[in-house]
This record gives sequence, C-alpha cells and structure tokens, in this order.
Amino acid sequence: MAVFRSNNEIYAQIVDDTKGTTLVSASSRDKEIGASKTTKTEKAALVGKALAEKALKQGIEKVSFDRGGYLYHGRVKSLADGAREGGLKF
Repeated sequence: MAVFRSNNEIYAQIVDDTKGTTLVSASSRDKEIGASKTTKTEKAALVGKALAEKALKQGIEKVSFDRGGYLYHGRVKSLADGAREGGLKF
C-alpha cells in the first residue's frame, strides 16, 4: 500500500510490485469522501476504510505499508488506522 500526501489531499493505492500495476486505489478526492465536511485527518481515515473495503472485495487481505517517506503521524497514521479498522493486515 503506497501513500501520497499533498497539502490538501491524501491518496493511497495497493500496487502489485511484480507486475507494476495498481490493483486498488482510493483518495480524498473520491465523491463520497470529498463531499463530507470533515477535517483532513478524518478524511484520511475514511480513505483507509474505503481502500480496505475495495481490497477485501478483490480478495486482498494482507499488504505492506509504504508511507512514502512521510512521518507515521497525523494523516498518514489516520489512514493506516482506518485501513486496519476496515480489515487490512500490515
């Protein structure tokens, strides 16, 4: 699971490294998440839950967490916690 964080948005995707393809992705720009009037940290948790839900539908239960050089704090931690709540295992 790779994470990209900008000043306003957060993006996460699950990538198959051997094939170089994206299997599942979610971001704070998705309609159902972006329309919610919440803080950026709360949106990150929603992105994590949405990613976990999409991954479980495709049979992906276990992932490796690549925080992309960002500190494990704030929105990145919130996204990881949301993905764990959604059922993904790191």
